[in-house]
Parts: sequence; structure tokens; C-alpha cells
Amino acid sequence: MLAGAFRWLSRRSRWPFQLASAVLLNNYFLARWIKGVPCLALNCYSCPLASFACPVGLLQHFVIVRQFPLYVLGALGLSGALWGRAPCGWHGPFGAFQDMLHKVPGPKLRVRDRHGWIRYVVLLVLVFVIPWFTLAPWFCKLCPQGTIEAGIPWVFIDPAIRAQIGWLFWLKVGLLLVMMGSAVVVRRPFCRWACPLGAVWSPFNKVSALRLEVDKGRCKGCGLCGEACPMGIVPHKSPNSLSCIRCLRCVRACPTGALKVA
Repeated sequence: MLAGAFRWLSRRSRWPFQLASAVLLNNYFLARWIKGVPCLALNCYSCPLASFACPVGLLQHFVIVRQFPLYVLGALGLSGALWGRAPCGWHGPFGAFQDMLHKVPGPKLRVRDRHGWIRYVVLLVLVFVIPWFTLAPWFCKLCPQGTIEAGIPWVFIDPAIRAQIGWLFWLKVGLLLVMMGSAVVVRRPFCRWACPLGAVWSPFNKVSALRLEVDKGRCKGCGLCGEACPMGIVPHKSPNSLSCIRCLRCVRACPTGALKVA
């Protein structure tokens, strides 16, 4: 059933799903009941419209209060076991934002799937180690999505916050601008190298119920799947790469139907 659903999705545009996701995750009217529930995407808890809690923010919270994040890890583990990093490709508003930025006219750089280890360093250092010692959620403080959804809006909304603008705010804005500029040139730079949620889900790509398979008899090695991939993967060589976000663009791009959802 899961594979059948994603086969159907492989023939559809992702934009309606990403738009619906952004509305669902930032629906103020739902926040009263579900604000403490972790969503399956990066989405800043401090956003004035946020209806769910960010799973990375929750992980930091439990690190700071010295409690084991059982239900957060359970939710992330269940999601990973079902479909790996698929939420990154279909559900994450920040991924959609990077996709939009890459459509801006300008020089483009095709970067293959390298240096993905950096996102694991971000997960370890900014989500676990530094919050443990400083008792502060440092990934949240620097997260570019948080800057868009919460940092900048609250500066305009609340005069008291606006009066306290300091170096940290401008550092956040600077990191956001670097990410935005990078996304114009390179597809999904944040997802490739800096997203701790992607680091949590990446290992599940090898064992999740949802998988991609290559029919070697049909594959001509044309490379069109690699050209379509926003993460720089060569899908016909590594269909279940740790970096794959299950966007299924490679499946649509394959002229012989060699790549398929299994």
C-alpha cells in the first residue's frame, strides 16, 4: 500500500503537497491542541503561526532538561522506518523554499553528493553537545528557517524584542542570506549539509519500507536520473543513498522506467 501510494505520487507535482504542508504546519487555529506534538519537518515552534513543535527543537529541550526524548525519537524512528527521508522531499516547507530559490535566474553549479557528513556534525554539536553544556538551544538560535518564521516576524511584531536586537540576530540573518544565496546556485544546500533532521533520517533510507529499485535490464546508464536529482545523487548507482529525499524526480526522469518505487 505504501509503495502504491508513492507510485501515485511519482506521477504528481510536489508543489501542492508542499504548500498544503506549509499551511498545516503554520495553522494558528490548531496550535491550541497540538502545539506540543512534533511535526515531521523543520518548522520553528516560535513562529507566531506554528501549530506543531519542531522535532529538533524538542530534542534540544530534552537535552537541556536532562530527560530522554522517548516520544520524539519514537515518532522520528517510526517515520524513518516507514519512508526514510521522504518528508524532506514532500513535507518540509524549508526544502520547498530552497527549491523556489534555485529557480531564480543566475549561474548554477551541479554538485554531486559529497560531504554529507557535515549534517551529522551539525546534529551532534549543535543539537546535543553544545545545548548539554550551555543549557541553550543553539541550533534553534542559528537555524535559518527559524529566522524566517520567527526571528524576523517577531522583530516586526514585538517592539520589546525589536529593542533588544543584537549580534545574534544579525548573525542569524547573515547565515540565512548565505543559505539563500547558496540555494540559488546549488540545489538544496541546507538539506545536503546542515539539516540535523535529515541526519536523523538518513540511515533509515537503507532499511525503510519505502525503497527505490533499479531494473538493471532496463537501465541504459544515460544519467538523466542524476541530472534530475536535487541532492546530487546518481540514483541508478545508489537508489537508496543516505542523501535521498524520496522526491521521486529520478523516477519521473527515467526514460525506460528502470527506476521504480518498491
